[in-house]
Amino acid sequence: MPVLSAPFRAAILAFGLAASSAMPVAAQSPEGLSLELNNATDVQGACRLTFAASNTTGTALSALSYEIVLYDPNGIVPEDGFLLFEFGAMPEAKTKVVQFLLENRRCNQISRILVNDAAQCSGDQGDLDFCLSALTVSSRNAIEFGL
Repeated sequence: MPVLSAPFRAAILAFGLAASSAMPVAAQSPEGLSLELNNATDVQGACRLTFAASNTTGTALSALSYEIVLYDPNGIVPEDGFLLFEFGAMPEAKTKVVQFLLENRRCNQISRILVNDAAQCSGDQGDLDFCLSALTVSSRNAIEFGL
């Protein structure tokens, strides 16, 4: 193994420190939240939506809720199409399955679900601002799910 002179080792160390402090901001921000529309099932005249929610932000969330907008099969937002889905506490590095029952609405009456805004996003330190910007969504269902 070659022996490096002290000035050369110092230059390598300085370059490594400069490169590590110049990391892009995105690499230092929270990894993310994900919501998967896993299932939509009609149950006694209502539509039950099942979501798998994951928190890999590096921060435990004490409360998480999103303003959701539903679209009908014609792409129209009905008068009662704005809803609040409360996911509750979301521990860090945990996936949680949550169900919402939409009374008086069958699943085939929903063509699209849009996450409109983060209504509540808080942790031990208070309100947080990344719950919408760090969110990714997906669907395993015929219902389109997006931001």
